[in-house]
Amino acid sequence: MSTLRTPAELAEAGLAAPEELAGIEAVAERYAIAVSPAMAGLIDRADPNDPIARQFVPDPAELATGPEEREDPIGDLSHSPVEGIVHRYPDRVLLKAVHVCPVYCRFCFRREMVGPQGLGTLSSGALDRAFAYIGGHPEIWEVILTGGDPLVLSPRRLSELMQRLAAIDHVKVVRFHTRVPAVVPERIDEALIAGMKESGKTTYVALHANHPRELTPAARAACARLVDAGIVMLSQSVLLKGVNDDPDVLASLMRAFVETRIRPYYLHHPDLAPGTSHFRLSLEEGRRLVAALRGRISGLCQPTYVLDIPGGYGKAVITPDSVRERDGCQTVSDFRGREHIYPPEN
Repeated sequence: MSTLRTPAELAEAGLAAPEELAGIEAVAERYAIAVSPAMAGLIDRADPNDPIARQFVPDPAELATGPEEREDPIGDLSHSPVEGIVHRYPDRVLLKAVHVCPVYCRFCFRREMVGPQGLGTLSSGALDRAFAYIGGHPEIWEVILTGGDPLVLSPRRLSELMQRLAAIDHVKVVRFHTRVPAVVPERIDEALIAGMKESGKTTYVALHANHPRELTPAARAACARLVDAGIVMLSQSVLLKGVNDDPDVLASLMRAFVETRIRPYYLHHPDLAPGTSHFRLSLEEGRRLVAALRGRISGLCQPTYVLDIPGGYGKAVITPDSVRERDGCQTVSDFRGREHIYPPEN
């Protein structure tokens, strides 16, 4: 089986009924579709609420945009000094070398930027300007390769990026944000791993997975190849209605990460991306779910529950004390201590 990219291919694979095709085709006109063979093989066709299908199979609900939703929900563009760079925090930057993914999540916060009709791959000139920016800012200690999914790049391209970063002495840590070890585990081979490593740099991989079934034996073996090669792995997950909004599912997911030698890192509150309201819980519901993990699972398994504050103000750690009620609204504080209304007023 190859990656499913069209409504017709989804129907042929048994992932869309004939009566659903018109709605899915309407979604496909706006947002990219890709379901890898590994993920398609996990979907239970008999379960209309299958949590894997919910993440990857288009839903006409994606065409309903709420007034609080926005094309750039976490404010990447407002912190982009040059194309491909996001510099929101003092000591680290995002480097978005590619805006293509092996799968397209239906809740993606960059869904307006990724895919065949998105921002594409950075040109050589844009890459030169991005690296010049990194080299010209000695406060940058960490570079986070994201996009898109950087591990769709060839080993040669990854090696070229790492060699350029190796020439910048003040960059000490390189982090890759990816779904590849779970959704296309066979890509994690010796050549790709070699392309991700460079002398003098510490490489981290943050794996995005949202349901314990995604950590298949093949995915765990791919992660083992990375860890055994000296690459430290972290997790990031999104708290999603109908996918993992259950303390037992979350506990199983976090245990699966730890069993795979992946340190649980961030559990993200879903962002205000267009057409994603059917995935979002309230902050109060999220707090209750995370609180239910305390005492239920080992301290090794506890993620940090965070909200990316709309508008580009950075992450807020969500705790019982960090969200305040004021004049009938909720407020959260950014890392500089400034308060912001959530959801934001229009």
